[in-house]
Amino acid sequence: IYLNKFIITTAACMMTSDTDASNGLLQCLASKSAHQSRKRARILFSGHEPAQSAFAPSVDYQIAKAAVARRVKYHYPVVPHDNDNDGGDEKKKSKNLSVTGRALEELRQDRLDALKNGTTSASASAAGMSGDNNNGGQIVIHREVDLNASHNANANTSGNASNVLALPGQTVKDTGSASASSSGAGTGTKSAAGDGILVKKTNKFTNVSIPTPKWHAPWELSTVISSHLGWVRSIAFDHTNDMFATGSADRTIKIFDFAKACVGAPDALKITLTGHISPIRGLAFSPRHPYLFSAGEDKMVKCWDLETNQVVRHYHGHLSGVFDLKLHPTLDLLVTGGRDAVARVWDMRTRHQVHCLTGHDNTVGAILTKAVDPQVVTGSYDSTIKLWDLVAGKCMTTLTHHKKAVRCLAQPSFENAFMSGSADHIKKWQAKEGRFVRNFTGHKAVINAMAINDDGVVVTGGDNGTMNFWDYKTGYCFQKTETIAQPGSLDAENGIYTAAFDLTGTRLVTGEADKTVKIWKQNDQASEMSHPVNTKGWRKQCLAEARQRK
Repeated sequence: IYLNKFIITTAACMMTSDTDASNGLLQCLASKSAHQSRKRARILFSGHEPAQSAFAPSVDYQIAKAAVARRVKYHYPVVPHDNDNDGGDEKKKSKNLSVTGRALEELRQDRLDALKNGTTSASASAAGMSGDNNNGGQIVIHREVDLNASHNANANTSGNASNVLALPGQTVKDTGSASASSSGAGTGTKSAAGDGILVKKTNKFTNVSIPTPKWHAPWELSTVISSHLGWVRSIAFDHTNDMFATGSADRTIKIFDFAKACVGAPDALKITLTGHISPIRGLAFSPRHPYLFSAGEDKMVKCWDLETNQVVRHYHGHLSGVFDLKLHPTLDLLVTGGRDAVARVWDMRTRHQVHCLTGHDNTVGAILTKAVDPQVVTGSYDSTIKLWDLVAGKCMTTLTHHKKAVRCLAQPSFENAFMSGSADHIKKWQAKEGRFVRNFTGHKAVINAMAINDDGVVVTGGDNGTMNFWDYKTGYCFQKTETIAQPGSLDAENGIYTAAFDLTGTRLVTGEADKTVKIWKQNDQASEMSHPVNTKGWRKQCLAEARQRK
């Protein structure tokens, strides 16, 4: 019934020629429908002259204009650009604008008139723009013309530019300098066209992508094993995680029961192997055979049968000390590198040399083996890293990013990538093509040891006893600590020479210059509340690195 009355009344308003009758009908309709639904009565027709109608706002226009002014003042505290176009097109457009559009046009015109007259925005204040804000009615200048005009206008009143609020980075001149700059041709700010836009040159890197580091619990010292009589230079874990072996400068290899060693049991040592005549620099357990391989500075590479605890094979060929040793993960191959600047690939069973990988100019100090290409990665003291084609025995890629000797390499088990450690930087690489990924900055030492566990924790050990723990994905250093030399040792004997995680990734074993083997574990009581991520420092570091790259 209400809808029918509305339609009939609307039709009558459109067809009749009596203005008073039409207004009366509209007033009656509005009064009866106001209490039912104001949303349905947004559009009221006034005037019943032929084809004449108007849109009336649902609220008071001055209140709507004031609300729009406050929103504009909050979100866009600037003066709009004035094109000085008051032609007929603008007038035609203003007729078709909505309430908000008309209010914006009027506010814009009021502000521009205030700027041209050199007065404060009185109309804007009347429209509701003078609310409690920090600017106190000040004018925000966008153009040189407006800035100079405001200075000239203020010269006659207050003699200063106190009511002018320049953009961040602009300098508000006094009256004398402003007038001089506006009159002089070669002084002040350049303005060839007279309306140049003032732009601030910022040094902020707002488009820098800052990765979110993963939280890791801090690590703490759990057990100290004092068994060797020399520097501990190599560590290797058995594939069953039941035992681990350590090689030392005292020319011995010691095999420990891992579970007993973690609790400091006196019977943790299982056996001591002797046979080398120089420090032992490389150890590796075979995952398919009961063999332990060792390499030392005496040029010898030995294969130990752990069932009889005797040497069953020798691999002869190196011309100087052997500094590292790795087993191929899928093939029965052994890769060794040393002071003779070559990496040699051996057949484990026949003891024959398969390849001699030449190309380095200095000692080969670190080796990685992978199941996919590149199957061999070598790091040398000539500050280069080489990726090798194992089938052809030739170098695929040479990485020359480092400026110092590359002493250690490490790779995660969950990604085809690897990391390299040097005295200048710690770098992360994509392994397939040798593409550089990122730098891990902050460890100021000669990096001798590096290890990565399955949880994404990277540990680096330096020759000064410092240890840094990193988030592998982002490069965030979440802990910096320093090892303590055992009583009776010199303070200088706190260098870390080797480090390895067990197969579970929950224990870290380090070999150090104080002749001890230290076992580290995570703090079980730590949480994100007790040891939060330093997001402020991390953001600052990322921005500084981005600034350096630029």
